[in-house]
Amino acid sequence: MFYDHTKIYVKAGNGGDGSTHFRREKFAPFGGPDGGDGGRGGSIYFEATNGLNTLIDYRYKQQFKADGGAPGVRQKMHGAKGDDIVLRVPCGTIIRDAETDALIADLTEPGQQVMVARGGRGGLGNVHFATSTRQSPKESQRGEPGEERWLKLELRVIADVGLVGYPNAGKSTLLSVCSAAHPKIANYPFTTLEPNLGVVEVGQPRGGDGYSFVMADIPGLIEGAAQGVGLGHEFLRHIRRTRLLIHMVDGSAVERDPWQDFEAINKELREYDAELAKRPQMVVLNKMDVPEAQERWPEFKAKVEAAGYSAFAISAAAHQGTDDLIAETSRRLHELAREEAERAAAQTVVDLREGESPILRPMPDDAFTVSKEMGIYIVRGKRVERLVGMTNQESEEGMDRMQVQLEKLGVTKALEEAGVQVGDTVRFGKVELYWGE
Repeated sequence: MFYDHTKIYVKAGNGGDGSTHFRREKFAPFGGPDGGDGGRGGSIYFEATNGLNTLIDYRYKQQFKADGGAPGVRQKMHGAKGDDIVLRVPCGTIIRDAETDALIADLTEPGQQVMVARGGRGGLGNVHFATSTRQSPKESQRGEPGEERWLKLELRVIADVGLVGYPNAGKSTLLSVCSAAHPKIANYPFTTLEPNLGVVEVGQPRGGDGYSFVMADIPGLIEGAAQGVGLGHEFLRHIRRTRLLIHMVDGSAVERDPWQDFEAINKELREYDAELAKRPQMVVLNKMDVPEAQERWPEFKAKVEAAGYSAFAISAAAHQGTDDLIAETSRRLHELAREEAERAAAQTVVDLREGESPILRPMPDDAFTVSKEMGIYIVRGKRVERLVGMTNQESEEGMDRMQVQLEKLGVTKALEEAGVQVGDTVRFGKVELYWGE
């Protein structure tokens, strides 16, 4: 089964709590605090690999949680770090935030990694809060909560050449003739229910005298595919990766006109993604071993060339014209690679003088917002949420310190300006407090 999209939940490990401990030994009367820090929680990563072809591993297990860090202990000993989780996906996987649809990563190279959920920091032990005036602090921090989110995974097949066209146009047959792939082939519509990949070799690539490229047999499209009709969206996404399209048309179809088939498929590509219609195409009239196709070829060739495309006549089943087609495909790929290299080399360095280019200013960690929703005041901000989440609410010293920090960050003033009253509920991340306590 070709499983190419899914939605999963990831939760990084929480940081371990800091320790509140005092050194008590017979010959160390002034031992003082020695509580250690908690360990960092485990993070979650994605890694691209060539060993997978689908996302089927994430069909039955869709929730992943990393281990939390161990709490600190006495003698200033740190807690153990939680183990990280590395989730392996096929090359070509796109990762997006399920809530915002923001792109997180596009993993295209083997070994490429991205962190999608960072483990929480370990809380500080009471040894960090000792001062000259407070030599026996009973305050320690809780571990920071690990990040959690829902993610959407989408696999787009990586291939140099994509075969597109109506069902039963002969795409699978051409792939089997030109490569070592063995796709399922039958004489009825929708024979291909999943993309098939094959490596096409021209010359002797392994001996250094030749060229090879990857060809993908994309499932047959029908009218309305851009709106999800038939297999529609399920496989149109895979065409986006290809550099060159081979548009195959069935020359033997009695009930359809080849030129209308060609225009209909291009219309679906254009409606799904305008860039796909601009992708270089080679148009192939297949099944030239049939008399009907031979009769249609002159008129079809004239229309294709008038539209600015190169036309080829082949019979994939009879191996007629396939060698010339593959040779031309190889030449076009070399040409596209050279054009891409020239465009990259011609790109000038962006002038960074003020006013001539955008300046990216990331939001500082201290930034926060205050809003009122359903009668609850909600404070959002990276640093303030971390401060409240790591404060031990059972420690009077810890709560006093948090109040001082909130005043320094300007949160107290912002809440008062928003109209907060004593007894109102204020939410910081997942922590809710009653204002004025």
